Amino acid sequence: MLEVEGLKKTYKTTKAVDGVQLYLNKGESVGLLGPNGAGKSTTISMMSTLITPTSGDVRYNKKSVLKHPDIIRPVLGVVPQEIALYEELTAYENMRFFGKIYGLSGRKLENKVDEVLELVGLSDRKKERIKRYSGGMKRRINIAVALMHEPEVLIMDEPTVGIDPQSRSYILDMVRKLNREKGMTVLYTSHYMEEVERLCDRVYIMDHGHIIASGTKDELKSILSGEETVFVEVQQMSLKLVEQLVAHEAIQKVTEVEKGYKVIATKGEDLLADIFKLASTIDVKITGIHVQTPTLEDVFLHLTGRKLRD
Repeated sequence: MLEVEGLKKTYKTTKAVDGVQLYLNKGESVGLLGPNGAGKSTTISMMSTLITPTSGDVRYNKKSVLKHPDIIRPVLGVVPQEIALYEELTAYENMRFFGKIYGLSGRKLENKVDEVLELVGLSDRKKERIKRYSGGMKRRINIAVALMHEPEVLIMDEPTVGIDPQSRSYILDMVRKLNREKGMTVLYTSHYMEEVERLCDRVYIMDHGHIIASGTKDELKSILSGEETVFVEVQQMSLKLVEQLVAHEAIQKVTEVEKGYKVIATKGEDLLADIFKLASTIDVKITGIHVQTPTLEDVFLHLTGRKLRD
């Protein structure tokens, strides 16, 4: 349905995006993950015809949207990372304004405003000015504007940044409903790994302008199929213990977490015993330990060497 082929964007000597290839099938929900500066927003801007690429192409139903942007603009909804609303206007006035830009008018426009306000759960607050809204409410109206023309493809660029957990949960449920019940194709970028786990069928991981891995969640997790994650809770944090763990031949990565360390290591019968032995030799008391199979975040850390929020 939507295909990106060898997309590049260079600013003077900086390669923001360097040969990105990805696709969206009709009705899919696809995640695009990457740390800050990975090139996600630039990629989205090129896909939605807001930025002209240095080279490469974007095709919608096999037709170039770079040569013919009008073939995708009527069917595309974009939720930008920044709030794109008129704060002095009410939610109702904002939605009427953007609805008219999409070509809606009369009773059809009024019905659509009511329908989308109901979907985002703000019908009872529609006459309030946006500047009086909470961050979560602004985010919901930001999404509502992108839904006014019933797009076939919805691109969402970190739509839950900086909002409360309740609003975030509401938005995630709404996106899932749009995808599963209405068949809307979704490309979703986020700084929250659990959001992508919850919403997306397939995932692309991006870093330094490149797609470095892609596949279903299970396919990506299989990259670390020979490894396991061990959470080691300690009475007191210890740099010496970290040094000992990193030096262990089976351990690939040690990350500091609350009350201890997360260790990614090759599976082995002696691993836990070795961890206890290392701790005891430097008088570090282990207060808890548990093992889990690798998560999508573990794969991300393994591939990029960075946390998603770095």
